[in-house]
Amino acid sequence: MTTQAPVPSDGDTIQGSRAINFAFKCINKIEVWGNKLPHPFWLFVVLSGVLVGLSAIFEAIGVAATKPDDGSVVAVKSLISREGMTVIVGDVVENFASFPPLATILTTMLGIVIAEKSGLFDTILKLTVTKVPARLTTFALCYAGMIGHVAGDAAYVTLIPLGAIVFRAIGRSPILGAVIAFVSISAGYDASPSLTTTDILLSTISTAAAHTIDPNAFVTPTSNYFFGLASSILISLVITLVVELFLSKRPDMQVDEDYEEDSKTVAITDVSAKDVRALKAAGLVALLFAIALTAALSFESSPLRGEGNGILNSPVMTGMAGVIGLFFSLVGVTYGLVSGSYKKVGDVLPAMVEGFRSMAPILVLFFAISQFLAYFKWTGIGQVMAISGATWFKEINAPGWAILLGIAILISVMNMVLTSGSAMWALAAPVFIPMLMLLGIEPETTQAMYRVADSVTNCVTPMSPYFVMALGFIQQYRKSAGIGTLASFTLPLAGIVWIVWISFFLLWYLLGLPFGF
Repeated sequence: MTTQAPVPSDGDTIQGSRAINFAFKCINKIEVWGNKLPHPFWLFVVLSGVLVGLSAIFEAIGVAATKPDDGSVVAVKSLISREGMTVIVGDVVENFASFPPLATILTTMLGIVIAEKSGLFDTILKLTVTKVPARLTTFALCYAGMIGHVAGDAAYVTLIPLGAIVFRAIGRSPILGAVIAFVSISAGYDASPSLTTTDILLSTISTAAAHTIDPNAFVTPTSNYFFGLASSILISLVITLVVELFLSKRPDMQVDEDYEEDSKTVAITDVSAKDVRALKAAGLVALLFAIALTAALSFESSPLRGEGNGILNSPVMTGMAGVIGLFFSLVGVTYGLVSGSYKKVGDVLPAMVEGFRSMAPILVLFFAISQFLAYFKWTGIGQVMAISGATWFKEINAPGWAILLGIAILISVMNMVLTSGSAMWALAAPVFIPMLMLLGIEPETTQAMYRVADSVTNCVTPMSPYFVMALGFIQQYRKSAGIGTLASFTLPLAGIVWIVWISFFLLWYLLGLPFGF
């Protein structure tokens, strides 16, 4: 019988490692501080109130900046004025309706919820993990996490228990399988071999931020695709190597001796012949869709081309949210009808309605964010900060890579407390994108940097609801597991992934490779 090594519970630490002890103390403090923060909705309400006061103070003391291109002066405007009250009270509906991600995310989700409710994503994830040789299971589970990003938060619910069950089935620790799945999804959240709602959400915020410098700027949803595709492979390899060389050798990965397998959980890995046929049919529809779209864009006289017969400015690119929504609608309906999850086409509408219920918290948060951003943009504080920051960086002659690295560190630290990617980017983009544009760094590059910095620390912060979810799954196998237990597993992975991924980003940037198209 295997003797189980002592396991740290909530707040405990692994003895013999000062670095780990210090890290646990930091995590505990982050949890305490983070728990004192209000919900992101109220956080943006408070920030809006603070912004009102700051705008009045800054206008009174004459805070301003001079644009380097035309020499015009940008001065901060007070929200405590007739024009400011119009923005706060009179434009409340317009502020919300014109919030860039609102319409795009809803349009995309129309299609994605159809595919999700059909069971398409679950089948893809199961087959990715269960139909590979045992020696490749770790990499397959990691890459399934990258693929699962298209399913959004649903990937956590499916892949974490699936990883635990698959690892137990091949004679390895189910705790290790759950940790690998959690880290792959969370630490690599913005790396994916396919387009996701995150691409659309971030690109719309980036475009709005870039307009303060260049009204014609447009950040496409595919602007980081090349980098995201390469990153998904790199991160999967890095996690696999760290797991196989270090994490899997830890003695404290054993399950409780009195643990009993629940027969119902075994069914999680089952994929029926009908599911496989449905997946093949959906794959055929996806292929035909891609061929038809490519063929339609191949003709210079195609109505789907943009001005000057361009592709990057075509309706397909500017309306990518609709294209993605249509794509997932078609493959989702096909899968559902063949697999039987949709008995008839009429079943699709209730699935869409049910799926949209999960969007309610996001829409509520979007309302608060949209008001704050409208105030922030109108006051001109963002522009003044961007111009002043760019001027300072020019004066000290800081290289672009060093600026990007510094901002990446700042974002990673902030993400330990504010874990909502869209909320964080809504705060950061209006400052960093204009600032770096003035330094000659494209919005697509800044956005790619943000995606790296925002992702990795997701797996170590107890402020993430999915950290708590992952801990719950692990406690099924070890009742004594606590925050310290999970953090001791994820910290080494997060640290190495952060170093490798940031280095990969900087190398990509220095080589001048395109981040997307």
